[in-house]
Amino acid sequence: MSWRASARLMDTISHYAKFPATGVSLRQMVQFGERSSIGTLFRASQFLAEELPIRLAHRVQELDSLPDGLNEMPSVKRVKDWYAQSFEEITNVPRPELDKHTRERLLNPGKFGSGRSSVLSEATPNPSIKDGQYASSPGHTGVINGKKNSATRRYYAMVDDSGDWPPELQAYNSKFAQTLHKVKRRHDGVVTTMAQGILEYKRKRQRMQIDNNIQSFLDRFYMSRIGIRMLIGQHIALTDQSRHMDPTYVGIICTKTNVRDLAQEAIENARFVCEDHYGLFEAPKIQLVCNPDINFMYVPGHLSHMLFETLKNSLRAVVETHGQDKQEFPVTKVIVAEGREDITIKISDEGGGIPRSAIPLVWTYMYTTVDRTPNLDPDFDKSDFKAPMAGFGYGLPISRLYARYFGGDLKLISMEGSTSVCTTRYSSLTPDKKQQSAVMRDWLMAAKPRGLATRMQKRLKNLEVSERRQVGDAESMMMVNDGKRRDNAGRL
Repeated sequence: MSWRASARLMDTISHYAKFPATGVSLRQMVQFGERSSIGTLFRASQFLAEELPIRLAHRVQELDSLPDGLNEMPSVKRVKDWYAQSFEEITNVPRPELDKHTRERLLNPGKFGSGRSSVLSEATPNPSIKDGQYASSPGHTGVINGKKNSATRRYYAMVDDSGDWPPELQAYNSKFAQTLHKVKRRHDGVVTTMAQGILEYKRKRQRMQIDNNIQSFLDRFYMSRIGIRMLIGQHIALTDQSRHMDPTYVGIICTKTNVRDLAQEAIENARFVCEDHYGLFEAPKIQLVCNPDINFMYVPGHLSHMLFETLKNSLRAVVETHGQDKQEFPVTKVIVAEGREDITIKISDEGGGIPRSAIPLVWTYMYTTVDRTPNLDPDFDKSDFKAPMAGFGYGLPISRLYARYFGGDLKLISMEGSTSVCTTRYSSLTPDKKQQSAVMRDWLMAAKPRGLATRMQKRLKNLEVSERRQVGDAESMMMVNDGKRRDNAGRL
């Protein structure tokens, strides 16, 4: 018997959808995860028990109100039911009954060894973002009942860990983590199922491409999905004590992500898929130029996905441009450069390039140069799904969202008839940069020349804005870029 949402559940979802999502930074996650305990994990569970239903409710409402009959597609309805069912399961997890002393300990901030209160960084609003642009759904301004929502709600809060915690807390943490495991497993097939829904829509409406409204919805939808899975994956990893063995990991975040190792792994995987798809004895070679000591704080899974998708595109272009029977293909180059503010990965191939008129289309969902888009079995096993070499038109758009999630970006430069260059930029919040910002503040306190001080203040402000972007002003970055894209389209 299939699951169906009740009218009462949909009313509850509508209520939760009135509240804005809370921004969470990479820095907050690392600060919290380094000192996770039963008490702090309980506070984290309480935060997620409130935050995840809000984010899920936004998606349910938006899926239910999609235009032009897209909301009636069977695969879209299936995804909406997944989100509604996950909302129900998370909100139905019973909370434990706690005594007064335990509640007070949970509400009081914890102490460091020096006795200083341990308060985590707030999710500071980005001053370069206009009110309402950080919205998980269209028109959501963060104003509720005439009052502007405060940005001071914290992702996690440290607690007093000076004593033992009652077993009820540990039991609740385990129960909540099990629920999140179930939710995460259910949503494994969201991307491919939504792709099937868009394909159903295009076939029914006999359209080759989707319009800007649906494109914007998919950007919001998939960016939100990245955020939801980031929160869930991080919490599950922190709850699973067996994953605390590697000191470089805080949950699913690696504080010393080695770019060379991940790039080499992505190269091997992309070449294997290429050989398997085209029946080649040996896929085109890929040359990696990277300092083996480049490390930065990132989510390895995100980086691996982006590298694999972009490399897969390059290899396909090379093989189809030069022919499958060619004995030796041109070498694709991957160059990694580390700057003071960013880490940039450039992938250049000799795959014939892309026509200038088609470059904007590569960021459109379901746009593909494959003659026939693969069809998905409605009952496919999400965990065993084998990604094709190409055909769904999701590789580059989703990879760009992953890059933008923590303040980076992905760009494509093409020379038709010759070369395509794909550059991915990742923000790197290094100690040197933090020190530079602090030194500038100290200098400004003693600055005399007014003009020079004003210029330095402007530069400092730009540094602070950049830093906030780097620690994960995710959806707002996507909304700003989406707004710029609409403005440029209007000028044309």
